[in-house]
Amino acid sequence: MRQWVTLCCMLVSLAIQAQTTINGTITDVLGNPLSGANVILDNTYKGDQTDMDGRYSIDKVTAGKYTLVVSYVGYDTQRKEVIVSGRTQKLDIKLTESAFVADEVLVSATRAKGNTPTTYTNIDEEDIAVNNLGQDMPYLLDYLTPSMVVTSDAGTGIGYTGMRIRGTDPTRINVTINGIPLNDSESQGVFWVNLPDLASSTSSVQVQRGVGTSTNGAGAFGATVNILTAEMNDDFQVNLNNSIGSFNTRKSTLAVSSGLLNNKFTIDGRLSNIVSDGYIDRASSDLNSAYLSAAYYGDGQSLRFNVLHGHEVTYQAWWGVSNYIIDDNRTFNFAGTEKPGEPYDNQVDDYTQTHLQLLYVNELTNNLTLNGALHYTKGFGFYEEYEAFENPLDYGLIGAGIVAPSVMSTDIVRQRWLDNDFYGLTYSLDYATEKSQTTLGGGYNNYLGDHFGYVIFSDSATTTLDADNPHEYYRNDAVKSDFNIFIKENYQLAEGLNAFADLQFRRVSYSFLGIDDDGSPLNQAVALSFFNPKFGLNYQLNKNTAFYISYGIANKEPNRNDYVDNPPSQRPVHETLYDLEAGTRIALKNAAFNLNFYRMDYDNQLAITGEINDVGAYTRVNIPQSYRMGVELEGGIQLLKALDWRFNATLSQNKIVSYTEFLDSYDADFNWLEQQTISHNNSDLALSPNVIAGSQLTYDLLSLTSKAGNSNKLELAFLSKYVGKQYIDNASSEETALNPYFVSDFRINYGLKATKNIEADFIFMVRNVFDNLYESNAWSYRYYYDGALTADIGYYPQAGRQFMVGLNLTFK
Repeated sequence: MRQWVTLCCMLVSLAIQAQTTINGTITDVLGNPLSGANVILDNTYKGDQTDMDGRYSIDKVTAGKYTLVVSYVGYDTQRKEVIVSGRTQKLDIKLTESAFVADEVLVSATRAKGNTPTTYTNIDEEDIAVNNLGQDMPYLLDYLTPSMVVTSDAGTGIGYTGMRIRGTDPTRINVTINGIPLNDSESQGVFWVNLPDLASSTSSVQVQRGVGTSTNGAGAFGATVNILTAEMNDDFQVNLNNSIGSFNTRKSTLAVSSGLLNNKFTIDGRLSNIVSDGYIDRASSDLNSAYLSAAYYGDGQSLRFNVLHGHEVTYQAWWGVSNYIIDDNRTFNFAGTEKPGEPYDNQVDDYTQTHLQLLYVNELTNNLTLNGALHYTKGFGFYEEYEAFENPLDYGLIGAGIVAPSVMSTDIVRQRWLDNDFYGLTYSLDYATEKSQTTLGGGYNNYLGDHFGYVIFSDSATTTLDADNPHEYYRNDAVKSDFNIFIKENYQLAEGLNAFADLQFRRVSYSFLGIDDDGSPLNQAVALSFFNPKFGLNYQLNKNTAFYISYGIANKEPNRNDYVDNPPSQRPVHETLYDLEAGTRIALKNAAFNLNFYRMDYDNQLAITGEINDVGAYTRVNIPQSYRMGVELEGGIQLLKALDWRFNATLSQNKIVSYTEFLDSYDADFNWLEQQTISHNNSDLALSPNVIAGSQLTYDLLSLTSKAGNSNKLELAFLSKYVGKQYIDNASSEETALNPYFVSDFRINYGLKATKNIEADFIFMVRNVFDNLYESNAWSYRYYYDGALTADIGYYPQAGRQFMVGLNLTFK
């Protein structure tokens, strides 16, 4: 017993060891005080902002070694090591005006800032890197982003992955890289698999929820994700990052940075390979990517050229696992099984995408900055499928003399190709004074998409038919242009009170011509114009507390399928979102909190109701009224010097006021009879859980046991995510619902400075520690069979307990 008392006393003494204050002044090189400079103790929630005399004070700092980070707009950020030993530490710092234009300026036109009245979360490079063992970007953002739910077709976060924010699907989440749109112009989704290991070349991510601020690309109907690629490195550096783990997962990354050459140039490069067998049967991934960035820094200006290249080959796992077999076989993959005997071995998606970006920034005066970007993206690839018992007439095989007229059905292998070009420019002109920040920006982007399909095998072919001699059975071309211009103004009405206005005009033109993959003719053109205004107020009560409120309107065009699957007389109209955001940001000595309320009202939101059009296709239709409403909390607390807790939680309602569901009706022999209808009132929007919560507890073992000055670290982290019940469709049927799930990861991170020029970082991670069996996504088809209401469901099961080990080496 005495030993336990002694141990408890020791632990208590460590927790309440001597505390002190770090204070001083921040000035320029001439000694002029810099008011409003940010002074932060790195990896803590402690910090301060300088007053009118440039003074700062950080209280209640326990003994140990820290890094003090001082930043101020227009000046080089300084990092100073300070050893706290129980007495007041005075540290005065002089900042030097930046000789270079910071890379963050490139996205300043589309990112929210501290006094912008909108809802956002910033995630920095360290938060991303510590979990980057091969999974796609959505999984690296998941735990730290409120209202986010992620899913993976293969069940491991590698390959085809996706995310929803506030229940909003990926086609309504606007994503940019350095301010340049990443969403596919036609489907409007983001396919993260096309840029594998993008996280290894990312310096920061900002996730804006709701309408957000004006950006380039499709209107945000739930969130905007702004990605900034790697920034300038002052010194030469080589990084080798390797990891291995469950399901034969392997990741290898080599990154090289030249450092600053001749005080003007930098070159950065990366090569990555990620392979995995996947959790679902045959859901393998073979992913390769490259990144090259060359920059020139002049007097008040910079020019950067980026190349982002990715090639992915993934075995298809799109179908999910049927509700009829999931209890017996959670990993069954239907893809490729139409082939007699063994599943078809090349049922893959094979796609290559290359992004070219030329980014220019010029500080024309102390108040005026010009940003411009030219970009070009080339995409080229196909997916291949084995299809049994197909009608040769549907593929033109009889007319082409490949199959005899007497053949009624044939097994085929088909490829569906996409060859697209996306190019354009974005720009902004930023003008800042003591009381206002004004931005004039916009962009023009053009998309050319060539869709075509080949038959490369038929078991009834009478002539040679293979990948080198294919039969083309459809082709259509699409052209889409997107023009937008916006002006933003953030003006200080009074001390602490800022008014924000953001006005955007957007014009979209879209046309396509040719034959679709089902043989139907395509010939449509549409042009839409949108006005998207946003207004808000931000009140800084004191240096610790701010309040904000904003109201915005966003409009969004239908996607490719909405047009292709409907004749012009039945095509849907655009969607409109009215978004109210109100919240507070609180920063204390040892904690920070953001609390936000939102109300998102939709007019004509597009949703699948089961209704078929006059050509028999199931299409999305406009629902007159629906809404999302909720409260979001995110924050962090320094519980002890060694213990840090970051958390977020969302409570929401996501409702359709009323709609009519159309259900197919079949007899006992599965002959189609008719469509029946069911009226629904106040039903839940599909895949929109009412409760989402995330947590990350981090404990630094060495912070309490190491001597001051020791740069090694041994960090334990426990990450958890809870996602409440989700309805698979809009009918709110308990039979078609995903059960709530709770999943946790455990991570050990050991950092070692082996020599002056070599650093090693060892990461051991257990994902889904408690081996929970859960499904993160699903689709359903409800219908009447012999008078009884039933449903076919495709679930996307996620992997149980899995292990990953990573070793990152840095040579300087």
